[in-house]
Amino acid sequence: MTPENQTIIENAVRAILQAVGEDPQREGLAATPQRVAKMYGELFAGLGTEPATHLDVTFNEDYDEMVVLRDIPFYSMCEHHLLPFMGKAHVAYLPNGKVVGLSKLARVVEDFARRPQLQERLTSQIADLLMDRLDAKGAAVIIEANHTCMTIRGVKKPGATMVTSAIRGQFRKSPATRAEAMGLLTGGRGYRS
Repeated sequence: MTPENQTIIENAVRAILQAVGEDPQREGLAATPQRVAKMYGELFAGLGTEPATHLDVTFNEDYDEMVVLRDIPFYSMCEHHLLPFMGKAHVAYLPNGKVVGLSKLARVVEDFARRPQLQERLTSQIADLLMDRLDAKGAAVIIEANHTCMTIRGVKKPGATMVTSAIRGQFRKSPATRAEAMGLLTGGRGYRS
């Protein structure tokens, strides 16, 4: 984050504190604008990245079975209220002659999550990128998340979990392949899509 953007955020936070009736100069709040600006730099770091670059290095491999990485933790910010949502992403792809290091899948999730986001879009972005950059035969992504915009405000329903899925290629076309993918992605919990 540039120093200019840091200052803009700090001034905005001071204005918000004043608008809600607080004194931004009191001891407990004096450094809050700086802390919030630094936090936003971390939470929105994905805006300055290109997730596709994580899939630039691939390995030629004659492997045509599923590659699955489950339980990738992530934290994101709902673009509607700028409140966090967090959960786990489960990612699968069917290679088409090339594979990628597993840590790269987690990095893709992280980069897309670290921006103002909607869970539905996040799910689709990951699946679409796998199809495009890996030339995969299929991709499937399931995301389970808890949204604080639903638990601490509005309807106030803590414990509710939102589940989204994006199914591409062979996973969409073949019911057997789709069923196998869903079983592996969900660890046998049996989500239907």
